[in-house]
Amino acid sequence: MFTQAERQRLLALAREAVAAAAAGREAPPVDTADLPAALLRPAASFVTLECAGELRGCIGGLEARWPLYEDVRRHAAQAATQDYRFEAVAPEEVPKLEVEVSVLTEPQPLVYAGPADLPGQLQPGTDGVTLAYGQRRATFLPQVWERVPDPQRFLSMLCEKMGLPPDTWRQTKLDVSIYHVEKVTESELE
Repeated sequence: MFTQAERQRLLALAREAVAAAAAGREAPPVDTADLPAALLRPAASFVTLECAGELRGCIGGLEARWPLYEDVRRHAAQAATQDYRFEAVAPEEVPKLEVEVSVLTEPQPLVYAGPADLPGQLQPGTDGVTLAYGQRRATFLPQVWERVPDPQRFLSMLCEKMGLPPDTWRQTKLDVSIYHVEKVTESELE
């Protein structure tokens, strides 16, 4: 669990990176001597941007490749400018955005007997889920359960996100991993 100060710092770093990316600039360097130890440890994150309650961008990674502060900054800039589903965020949009940072636990393989068993193995609202089939892979953060609470529909949508037919999870045994997140949003800190 992050302290209130660590949560505020993560969100400030993300917002700063979004604003810089929207303006076509690099975010300013970070004085790492000033950062709490929790933000210096390698960790994986996703940064989600919303505007008026609608998704505006979301990018992240499943593996810890950089210190958390750097992972958040990279993904915040990418969420603002490189999410293929949206136009890049314009500088005038930045003040209207709600920034959310999700810090992931390390994904763990989910052992299940077969396709019929899979939905019952998932914990809606808690599990982030990654499906893999060959070279294809897709994930949904635990927050997606808020909009899609049915495990079967959740899995079908995740198959579609992977570029496969929605019933693929019913037809074949996929590689499944689960993870959890600690979510930090600007609105919860106000």
